[in-house]
Amino acid sequence: MRRIRIALALLVLCAGILLAFCGSDAPRGAIHVSKLADDIGPVSANFIDRAVGKAEEEGAVLWVLQLDTPGGLLGSTDKIVQRLLAAEVPTAVFVSPAGARAASAGTFITMAAHIAAMAPNTQIGAAHPVAGGENLEGDLRDKVTNDAAADIRGIAAVRGRNEEWAEAAVRESVSITGEEAVELNVVDLVADHLDDLLAQLNGRAMQLNAGAEPLVLDLAGAPRIESGYSLSERILNVIADPNFAFIMINIGGLLLLVEAWSPGLVGPGIFGVILLVFGFFALGPLDTNPAGITLLVIGLVLLAVEVFVAGFGVFGIGGIVSIILGGLLLIGDPSIDAPAVSAWALGTVGAVAAVIVGGIGIMLLIDRRRPPHPGGWTGETMIGQEGVAHRAIAPDGTVLVASELWSARTAGGPIPRGAPVRILEMDGMTAVVEAAGPLPAGGSTALGDGAVREG
Repeated sequence: MRRIRIALALLVLCAGILLAFCGSDAPRGAIHVSKLADDIGPVSANFIDRAVGKAEEEGAVLWVLQLDTPGGLLGSTDKIVQRLLAAEVPTAVFVSPAGARAASAGTFITMAAHIAAMAPNTQIGAAHPVAGGENLEGDLRDKVTNDAAADIRGIAAVRGRNEEWAEAAVRESVSITGEEAVELNVVDLVADHLDDLLAQLNGRAMQLNAGAEPLVLDLAGAPRIESGYSLSERILNVIADPNFAFIMINIGGLLLLVEAWSPGLVGPGIFGVILLVFGFFALGPLDTNPAGITLLVIGLVLLAVEVFVAGFGVFGIGGIVSIILGGLLLIGDPSIDAPAVSAWALGTVGAVAAVIVGGIGIMLLIDRRRPPHPGGWTGETMIGQEGVAHRAIAPDGTVLVASELWSARTAGGPIPRGAPVRILEMDGMTAVVEAAGPLPAGGSTALGDGAVREG
């Protein structure tokens, strides 16, 4: 029976591999459709880069982005614009559905596509740069505004669109409807919905790039392929935030510190690793500063050193200061719209670190001042001591002897959790034990981790 199960499992595995390699090819000459209804950020920039790349690899006849955005980060917008300008397949940005907008960063993205279209009752414009939702002031405002104005004029020139209006959208925050945008040569057409857009584009002549041979869009009967966020992009879209990453990394490190201080707890170690993984995963799409990450690591190391020093002193204080400075330097992009770790996140992590490390330090100080066992716990004094199984020993586990937790190995059969044990010998830091009393009737009973039932 066991061989049959193994054979079936191998058969299913082989079938899955064959399906993965043979059944995943998308039809060539398809229309790839993506949707973006969110702020523009690192995740959306990665998503558009992947979607356009997929359309290029699969020979798409057209890639369409249905866009609805209030704007976003300048750095991410630049990456999207560069990707659209370099696209090797026809691209179209369709501001839809009705009521949608291509504001701020959305204006740049819409004008960068080969074809710009809007649905009725939509708007485009209001592209004046802001920082954290507030208008810039002084020389910084002029510098950023001039740079953005030059950028959007260049985009409009490449695509043959209204350069003067594009600059006014940046400098004066002007905004217009789809119908007005067509009249002013800001976008190419207005379409009621996606089907209407594709019908109007069918047979349209265009050029991919300057100097390239004109091509005619043949969309009749072309299959459509939806290209949405992947699972990892959906997760990153939620957690790709410097505050989240900063808190997760530091709380995860502190939990590992608790686990190192008390190895038998297990829980802090598991959750600490999970939080660290999520924290560094969240940093993936962000423009991180190596100096900031280095300071975070140094801070956690200093806190670990403090745990083994009596009292709460210079190592602990230095560790907290290093963590806070690391948070301030965590994001390496100096541009005015780059996200940064907020003051509340810095304060929260600093306070939690102080409480955890301070508490561990105080408990260690009390433990060190406790009168030692007569003669001290040595290999010889441990032999013959009795305790209880802290975790089931089958054959390895832990025992509690004189309020101290020791790794243990059974010299005979399995010993359930809570059973009395006696130390026979010490193998380094591992106690070799035997049951010091009768086990439950019928053999060892599963009273804890690793225990088994016999008889």
